[in-house]
Amino acid sequence: MKYKGIIFDLDGTLVNSLEDISDAMNSVLTGLNYPTHTYNDYQYFIGSGLRNLVSKALPASNNSEGQIETCFESMVTEYREICTLKTKPYEGIIELLDNLVSRNIKLAVFSNKADELTKKITAEIFPDYFDSAIGLSIESLKKPNPFEAVTIGENWNLKTEEILFVGDSDIDMQTATNANMFAVGVTWGYRTEEELIASGAKLVINNPLELIQIF
Repeated sequence: MKYKGIIFDLDGTLVNSLEDISDAMNSVLTGLNYPTHTYNDYQYFIGSGLRNLVSKALPASNNSEGQIETCFESMVTEYREICTLKTKPYEGIIELLDNLVSRNIKLAVFSNKADELTKKITAEIFPDYFDSAIGLSIESLKKPNPFEAVTIGENWNLKTEEILFVGDSDIDMQTATNANMFAVGVTWGYRTEEELIASGAKLVINNPLELIQIF
């Protein structure tokens, strides 16, 4: 099979955004006199969208829907201001993207991060690389729902079997499987190789440039 397109997850795959996300949420928690969390803790909070992260970060005793919503709005406000302050591409990502562009491979981003923030980060850090950057705007379309991934493929006029889905989490691997795309797990993000394989990864890579070998 000749692959013609790649859909990338954002956080933990293209960029290391752990510190900016953690700092924003910890700022909200500090303002409420709630306990904060380490970067290592947040590594396991990331992946299912910022609202879910807020729920995990809040104390169990202060985790009502109303509190989650209020803190989510505060967190997004904080994060919007700093979302590219410490966030950087992983080593080898820019070289990988340059190589893929030279091969005329179609590229897109699909993240569970809010759509506004997904577009902002992608545009600022990766100008001109991606055909589209899709984030979360409707909760029911959150990964592992494959709808947005399949729609990206349709806009490319490609079959799902011609597309790689690259991510660092179990949710990404499940999304790839649900979309009938080739699931590639990456180990430099927030999950282990064992988790990726157990969740359906057909290939696991330890360095971005390893992806080129598929082509």
